[in-house]
Amino acid sequence: MSKILMACGIVLAAALAGCGSMGKGETIGTVGGAAAGGAVGSAVTGGSTVGTVGGAVVGGVVGNQVGENYDDKHKK
Repeated sequence: MSKILMACGIVLAAALAGCGSMGKGETIGTVGGAAAGGAVGSAVTGGSTVGTVGGAVVGGVVGNQVGENYDDKHKK
């Protein structure tokens, strides 16, 4: 379990580090997607670290794209 938490923490820290130039929707989408993807990946693979990290990466990418689309449609 501690490996899973550590992997999620590393992925989330990396996602946050890259969020400096993103819009609000992109940032929220990336972080939320990574967290949700990590949880789903962990559940599907029975707690595998590779599944958790893989899910977090896929979730982060999908969340980023959804957030970017949201930001584009709601420009101020």
